[in-house]
Parts: sequence; structure tokens; C-alpha cells
Amino acid sequence: MQDFDIKTNDKSTGDEILNNRIEISNISKSYLSSNGVVSKVLNSVNFEIARSEFVSLLGPSGCGKTTLLKIISGLIAPDSGEVKIEGSSPANSRRDKSIGYMSQDPALIPWRTVYENVRLPAEVNKAFTNENYRTVEELVSLVGLDGFESHYPYQLSGGMRQRVSLARALSINPKVLLMDEPFGALDEITREAMRYELLNLWNKTKPTVLFVTHNSTEAVLLSDRVVVMPKTSDGVITNINVPLDRPRSEKIEFTSSFIQLINQVRNSYKCQPN
Repeated sequence: MQDFDIKTNDKSTGDEILNNRIEISNISKSYLSSNGVVSKVLNSVNFEIARSEFVSLLGPSGCGKTTLLKIISGLIAPDSGEVKIEGSSPANSRRDKSIGYMSQDPALIPWRTVYENVRLPAEVNKAFTNENYRTVEELVSLVGLDGFESHYPYQLSGGMRQRVSLARALSINPKVLLMDEPFGALDEITREAMRYELLNLWNKTKPTVLFVTHNSTEAVLLSDRVVVMPKTSDGVITNINVPLDRPRSEKIEFTSSFIQLINQVRNSYKCQPN
């Protein structure tokens, strides 16, 4: 079997390693099915992401994208290997509120308003000092929900609910933002708008982002780097740099370089062995 090897754009050695926000070493993970069959999802993954880098994971369902994201976040443990987030374990990083996590389901509490949902992390983590958190007012404005503070989730569109979820994930000032297909359930028009909202937020706050998606256009538009996961754990990961200038606007989608990158991502996926 071949090792998965994902590297940052730079060859990090010596003091440059300190610039790596996420380091993954030899991560493997298998699951036992109900009929007793062991299925290997991740096989010896080596993964580095630099500080403030935006990386997208692209690949078919079942290739291990979400599993990898959960291992990095500390939600599940690998069978073997190690994850370090700026030198700390995922458990310590979660304890220090260094990780923000956003899933496809906004998971808002229906009886709480926008303001109250965004304020929830600060309420749950009362031991943390105020400087660890952005104010609710700042967050609501940051995601463009001014005037909706008193609305309940049922009064919001799908895109607005995801904005609340994003504000909540950003409330702890995370150094690392892990996003598991956060726009997957949205209609295409709303999804396109949310991509640019996320780009604007990233330009302002610059967290390190690992973004799971099935959409090659979305991956290229958002990212500094696109990582195409193989269809099986025996395959090889393809690492594609995205050398497009930032900040990015809608105009970039009509450029030849943008279209060429999308084709490169799609071809790398099509050329993978079954």
C-alpha cells in the first residue's frame, strides 16, 4: 500500500516548522462493519498545513474526508499515528479553544434567538476570560446578520442559519477552522453567495482552514491548495496548488487560469484507479 503524503507549498524544515498550524503523522483508521468486515478508510496519512493556509479536501463519499477532519478535531481517535496543532494534541487544542468546527447541519437550538445561539459557546465555557471571545455584536455583524439578532432559526433561510453556525464557530477566536461540507445542503444560488461571504471572512480573520467539499469549483475558488483524496485507501492523494491572487471576486471565475485549475482538479479525480 502507498502512503498518503500531503505537503504544504513550502518545504518546512528547522524554524519553518513553527509556521505549520497542523501536522499529521502516519494517520490510519479502519471501521468494523455490522457483518464483521474491517474497512480501512485512511492509510498512513502524512499531512501538513501552514498557518493561515486555506486547504480544501475533495473526494468521493466514503474516501475518508470527514473521518480525517474528525481526527484532526479530536472527535475520534486514529488507530495509529499522531496529530499536532501547533505542537499540541487535538484534545489540548480543543481545551484551549483553538479549534472551531462547522458541519453541514447548522445544529442551531430552535428556542434560542440568533443572538443567543451565537452566545452559546461563551455561556458553556464560563471559565474562559472575555478576551478569548469576540462579542456577539461583532460576530453578528461579521457574518452579515445585523437586524436579525432576535430572530429564531425557523425565521431564517438556510444560508442565514449557516451564517449563524459560522458566527458561533468563530466566537472562540479559533486558530484552526474545520469545515465539513458547510454549504452542501444549500441551493446553488445561496451556496455561491456563501462562498464569497466565507472568502471575505477569511480575508479579515485569517484562520487556518481545512474545508471538506465535493465541489471542484468551490474548492478552487476558496483555497490556496486543493487535496484530492483517492477513492480507496490504496490510492494516492493528489496535491494541487491554487496560485490565484487574493482577494478573489466573481470575475475570477471567468478567467482561463481559474477554468484550467478546475479542469486539473477534475482530471486528477477522473484519472484515479478504481
